[in-house]
Amino acid sequence: MTRKVVRLGVSLEPELLALLDRWVKQRNSPSRSDAIRALIRKELADQTLADPESDALGVVALLYRHDAPNVMQRLTSAEHRWGEHVRSTTHVHLEGDACAEVAVLVGRRREVESAARDLGGVRGVLESESVVTSPGVAGGRTGHRHPHDAAP
Repeated sequence: MTRKVVRLGVSLEPELLALLDRWVKQRNSPSRSDAIRALIRKELADQTLADPESDALGVVALLYRHDAPNVMQRLTSAEHRWGEHVRSTTHVHLEGDACAEVAVLVGRRREVESAARDLGGVRGVLESESVVTSPGVAGGRTGHRHPHDAAP
């Protein structure tokens, strides 16, 4: 499906244009238009995610030592606590006894953030980082439903 593109003009101060051009180059964007679209999508995602009930996609990265007592069992239990919110996990063996686990989470923003905090707080997890975004910016939905939600 080909998307229709509408051209528009934007007036910027020279200093702001120089900053935009530097940012375009740093992010390896193919054009100013592509970079401006990315900025707009980011702003719209942030605006959407201001609502704790908004549809959200999260990714959490967890680092731990494989030899830590019961860390795998604790992590699996935490993932099961979040049931359908955990859509996928990937376990990565790093050098030494270090491991990483990456989990993809879906649900309402507040649920995704709670799940990410819960997973990061598992005893034995040494570091965790998460990113939460709105799938609506790409024209999608997580498909996560609750019993009281209306059908799609």
